[in-house]
Amino acid sequence: MTTLSERISQSAFDGSRLRVVLLLDLYDGAQNQFLEVYEHLQKQVSSVPGHISDELCQSIENPSQWLITSEWESAPRFLAWINSEEHVASVQPLHGCVRDTRSLRFSVLREIGKGPGPGSHSPTGPPSAAASSPDAADRARGSLQVAPRRGDGVVRHALTFTVKPGSEPVVAELLAGYTSPQAQVDESTRLRRTSLFMHGNRVVRAVEVEGDLLAALRHVAQQPEVRALEEAINPYLEQDRDLGDPGSARMFFTRAALPAVHHVAAGGRERADLGRHALFYPAKDGCGSALARLLAGQDEAAVDDPTSPIEGSTVFQRDDIVVRLLDLRGPLDARPALALGVEGDHKAAVLARLLDSAKDGVPTTDQEISRFLARSEMRLITDRRSPVQA
Repeated sequence: MTTLSERISQSAFDGSRLRVVLLLDLYDGAQNQFLEVYEHLQKQVSSVPGHISDELCQSIENPSQWLITSEWESAPRFLAWINSEEHVASVQPLHGCVRDTRSLRFSVLREIGKGPGPGSHSPTGPPSAAASSPDAADRARGSLQVAPRRGDGVVRHALTFTVKPGSEPVVAELLAGYTSPQAQVDESTRLRRTSLFMHGNRVVRAVEVEGDLLAALRHVAQQPEVRALEEAINPYLEQDRDLGDPGSARMFFTRAALPAVHHVAAGGRERADLGRHALFYPAKDGCGSALARLLAGQDEAAVDDPTSPIEGSTVFQRDDIVVRLLDLRGPLDARPALALGVEGDHKAAVLARLLDSAKDGVPTTDQEISRFLARSEMRLITDRRSPVQA
């Protein structure tokens, strides 16, 4: 029997501090250029809300390998910055001196050998009284992750983009009919599942990967079947891109990234009778993180309820775009309030305050909630699973 905390394999909302590790491989002779760019970028980042500190390191073995570590009050603070147009513009100069990058993100679970901090542990004892005091300076640094999360070996990510109005039927046909790429990336990485949805002219592609997400994304991008699909939908995109230009392609996929900020599952083996659904929640300006947090909390309660048909939920969020992916038993509208994420006192009113599309007021009756749910549901275009390995 797993506890609720063990069923949450991913969450940006536990209040813990975040450590970001950026590995960089520089072009030969680009060290001085990189340092100039870094100094300018560091000045920008230091004024971003939630940023605590950063360090720049150079390999003692290979002078082309560098490392930037930064600490943030919380994951939502970091994600707000990394997904912003300001960040996209600020890192552009790096591409002239950096051959390759890899970003890793970690919640801070323990601290040893530092002065008193929020939730700090000594190697042999519980948090000190000083560490748990409500000092404002400590609170500003955030807290530590309470307990290790038990993952399921799957990394989740999504991309989202819009197509030109009127082109939706053509795009849907292209997305539904492409040939799936080879699932096996290498000995340790495999593309597990790809789900494509549309809501109006917005496309969402959700992927599940066993192993290294970056390796899987690069593998998929190089497959001829996927390259043919990307070229075919190019004329219909609202944002122009040139896949032959690395800078143009990088800018498009950077803006299209839709990170998973929360995943929770009931546990046990994956059932074959589950239906996959996606709901689109356009948040009011600046309310995306609060909306994602609300839905994450609702789904935690749902998977902890043995009568709930929801077996798993992943919440994706970028700025004010929130998408909720549900795996559940039975029809989506069997319990409309639960499916929409508003089951419980006053939850519908809270959702309406956060949604940009809640122009008709707060849905209160089952009929109103059902209509709201129908408007939020995305159309499933294709849902593909890789064959289970023997």
